[in-house]
Amino acid sequence: MHSPPPIPPLSEPPNWARLSIVENGEPLVPLADSPQLRTHSLYAELKIPDAPPYVSVRAGIRDRLIAAAHSLPDGISLVVFDGFRPLAVQQWLWDDFSAQIRRSNPHFTDEEVGAAVRQFVAFPQADPLAPPPHRTGGAVDVYLIETATGDILPMGTDADEIAPASATRWFEEHPEEPFTTNRRLLFHAMTGVGFTNYRGEWWHFDYGNQRWANVAGTGTAVYGAAADPDL
Repeated sequence: MHSPPPIPPLSEPPNWARLSIVENGEPLVPLADSPQLRTHSLYAELKIPDAPPYVSVRAGIRDRLIAAAHSLPDGISLVVFDGFRPLAVQQWLWDDFSAQIRRSNPHFTDEEVGAAVRQFVAFPQADPLAPPPHRTGGAVDVYLIETATGDILPMGTDADEIAPASATRWFEEHPEEPFTTNRRLLFHAMTGVGFTNYRGEWWHFDYGNQRWANVAGTGTAVYGAAADPDL
């Protein structure tokens, strides 16, 4: 396999919620599995209350995911383990991550806990002018597998792991194979079709929402909060 180029330095201006939203009306659609693109309803599997039993995204996100999956080398497939996320699930994750941070850092103040949690989970606010990225249907969490075996390509941390090494460029600064190459492969497959990456999580990518607009510099988002689909 040809070695992918390094992941470039990543930056994100503060306060993505300041940006305006001009909703384009794209519907939420369920993702269908194929050899190149698979789904894993992780939060439903973990029995998180109100977690959808399938992964759904905006129609434009689906098209970009298909393109990203087909850009991967033969024998490697893209797995999407979260897309649209109801506000109730966002709240559950916020509470769960908060509890983990408190256990690991009992000396933290409430403000310090909140700041630490925000590195991994957006605040579960209902404000339609600043919806959490996953609530728009324009954010996805992904990883790579070997197509034939289903084995997950090692990335150095688990997805959703609270650890400094979860930052996307960690292995650019601390090279270690196969983690460095695998992260580059995922990053370039996704950004090559228009997604932006959240630099704190190698698995999280956005398109169309306020976080994407903030990183991409478009100034305006095209996906606001999506209505919960019928389950």
